[in-house]
Amino acid sequence: MKPDNAGYELVASLFLRLLALIYLMAFVSIGVQILGLAGAEGILPFADELRHAEARLGSERFWLIPTLFWVDVSDLALQGIAVAGCIFSVLLLFNLYVKSVLVLLFLCYLSLFQAGQLFMNFQWDYLLLESGFLAIFLPRGPRLVIWLFRWLLFRVRFLSGASKLISEDPSWSNLTALEYYFETQPLPHWVAWYVHQLPEWFMRFSAGTVLCIEILVPFMMFMSRGPRFFAAWATLSMQALILLTSNHNFFNLLTMVLCLFLFDDRALRRVMPASLVPWLGSGSGSRLHNRRTSG
Repeated sequence: MKPDNAGYELVASLFLRLLALIYLMAFVSIGVQILGLAGAEGILPFADELRHAEARLGSERFWLIPTLFWVDVSDLALQGIAVAGCIFSVLLLFNLYVKSVLVLLFLCYLSLFQAGQLFMNFQWDYLLLESGFLAIFLPRGPRLVIWLFRWLLFRVRFLSGASKLISEDPSWSNLTALEYYFETQPLPHWVAWYVHQLPEWFMRFSAGTVLCIEILVPFMMFMSRGPRFFAAWATLSMQALILLTSNHNFFNLLTMVLCLFLFDDRALRRVMPASLVPWLGSGSGSRLHNRRTSG
């Protein structure tokens, strides 16, 4: 396998800007709901949960339930962490105090994730936490981080496909799942109705394509540039089609953003407007241009 000397400085910088936007969406979304979900008068008051944890777990509570709300779990604190997360997201978007802000963003979202309890027990919450944690190490430039992001994307895509078969759902093994998917999925868009009218042969072909993209294509993410780029475009295309027909919060957007790590700066410069390159390359805080990762 030949070494890839294209560099990842622009990739890292663009990823952090896009991650900032996803963080912002996430904090705004939970910020307008958190009091109703976990406030003093909410459905599952987080203050009660912390009191029970303190009595049950003792000092282990800080490790088992990591959250800033051990300091203060008032309604003002719940809203304050959400507002702080929005502010930190904007700072990251404009490349200010990057290393510190990435840590603060992770701690804020982890705290709200704990406070949300079962209301934040979703795939997109876990993916944002994992992505946000890895992003903390991205400006420091170790090449291992690039591989860890690819490994994260691999796990998300491969396990999504493998779970369809492991569940022993006959609709996936006989390729009929998409005949029901568009009318049973969460929050379908109006486009889903039209897709649902497509012929049976197309639905079966699409189901087989989904399994291939989710189970076989992810292995290309660890290959050389050509297969890796194919894996990126196949994943991006599939996520775009899902966005057109359903609403899975920011999960699909974040998956698409993670695909950046399947490219490199040389590939990015070919499709990026030249005016954006100086902005993205102006001190992302990353040393990835001096570190090379094998392709």
